Order: sequence, then C-alpha cells, then structure tokens
Amino acid sequence: MYLNHFGLSELPFTLAPNTQYYLNVASYHKALNMLMVSIANAEGFVKVVGEVGTGKTMLCRKILATLNDDKASYLTAYIPNPVLSPRGFYLAFAEELLLDVDPDFEDHILLKAIRDRLIDFATEDKQVVLFVDEAHVMPEPTLEALRLLSNYETETAKLLQIVLFAQPEINAVLDRPSLRQLRQRIAMTCEIEALDRDGLERYVSHRLSTAGYHGPFLFSRRALDYLYRASEGVPRMINILCHKSMMVAFANGERSVEVDSVREAVNSTDGIGVQAVSGRLAFLAMGAVTKGLVLVLSLGWLSL
Repeated sequence: MYLNHFGLSELPFTLAPNTQYYLNVASYHKALNMLMVSIANAEGFVKVVGEVGTGKTMLCRKILATLNDDKASYLTAYIPNPVLSPRGFYLAFAEELLLDVDPDFEDHILLKAIRDRLIDFATEDKQVVLFVDEAHVMPEPTLEALRLLSNYETETAKLLQIVLFAQPEINAVLDRPSLRQLRQRIAMTCEIEALDRDGLERYVSHRLSTAGYHGPFLFSRRALDYLYRASEGVPRMINILCHKSMMVAFANGERSVEVDSVREAVNSTDGIGVQAVSGRLAFLAMGAVTKGLVLVLSLGWLSL
C-alpha cells in the first residue's frame, strides 16, 4: 500500500466513522451545537437530516462520544439498524438500557420494565438519550412505537430524549397523516450539507495530518478542483476518490497527487465518472467559446 510512500502511519480515507477524523466544519459545527443544546434542554425529539454520505453517522458517533464522557449525567442508547418490528425495537432498546428481560415477556411487561428503568435513571438525575441511525427505513408501526416510548415523562421532564438520523426521505414518511402525531413532536430539525470547496480542502488536509502526514500539501490545487467537482463535496465520495487517487499516484511513483491521478480515480468509480468528465468538457467548451468570442471581437476591432 502507499503508507510508507507518502509517510503515513495509517490509511487516511477509510469509510469507517472514526471520530478521530471528525472535522468541525460549518455544517457539522452548527448541527452539533443545536443537538447539544436540544439534549441539554430535554426537548424530546430531534431530527438530523442529510443526503447519503454527508457524514450523519460520523456526527452521531461524535455526539455519542461526547455524552459518554459525562457518564454521571447521561446514558446513551444507540440503534444503528432500526428495520425492526415494534417488539424487536423495544427489545433492542431494553438491551441498550442493560435490562435483563426475557424475550418471551408480554409487551406490557416489557414496556413496564423499560419505563421503570427510565424512572430509575431520572431519580439518579441521569438523562437517557436514544440515537436511531438510518431512521428513514423504519417501518411505520415501529415509528409509532417510538412515539409511544416518548410518552414516558414525569410532571416536570421527559424521561427519554430521541435523536433521529436520516436521509431526506424521512420527511416524506413523516408527512403521512398517520404519523402526524410523531411529526408534531419533533422539536428541532438539523440539516447536514455537503462541503464547499474550502471545506473540502480543509477536510483532505485534516485527514492526511491525522493519519501522520507532515509533508507539503499532497493534492495539487487542480487535483482538488477536479475532486470537488466530481464528489460534489460529499465526504464519502471524497474518501473514495482520495484513496483511489493516492493509489494511482503511488503506482506511478509520484510524490504528489495531480489532476490526472484524480481523473483516473473518477473514471474508475461507478456513478461519477461521466459527471466529472462532462463538467470538464463543459469547462473546456466554455473556454473555447470565450476564446472564439475574443477572436471575433479582435477581428471586428481591426476592421474598424
């Protein structure tokens, strides 16, 4: 691999949501602050929406890590795959609460055990926060079961905070009349956006330095411009293309990543090669038109 070639201690562009690589760019910073304030204020439901690959899971893991550092105040529960029946969801949540429940319990006994556990934590002044990733794939009956869990409260506070991480499809799901009660309970929505061009450059630099790189900037400006156009600022695509580009540069014995390496990486990646090439052709065509216009104007000026 290219680790020794570029002086790296580990691979910088893996797809695992490693919070060591978290970068507090504007979109994440805003969402993180809003989430922490909402959780501190016990506002009930919060929804975090972002397109595929924009870093929802990374943000989720970052908040989990932050809350877990304060074990005296918070207990976190995390359900990464919510494609479950209502009962399956209750059992998964009970397991996160460290409840020893019999899977054959009647539903009302299971729910009573969960409620009693939440009351115990509230008595200890410990806030329970449930994070549900990929919430847009939850079956409707399970979403309704989740709403019923949110009914648990004392006279002064909610016993459970719920944070949903989802793709934009969740909005269409929640617009169903049958889920209007759940929609009305969402106190705040945060949107995660793709990186802009400056954000992409910071992102690439941050991941390289975190992985142990200490040399001059590895990607040329033209390479980054092409990378931005091809990835549209989506972190997952940036990771994929950077990794491939570095492999190409390494195979060619190059010490920096130039635009040709990125172009080769783009062309070998399904779904974006045509887009990036079309953007390049459009750029060249625009340049040709501009040159033609300058020539026509020059000729016109000379004929005066």
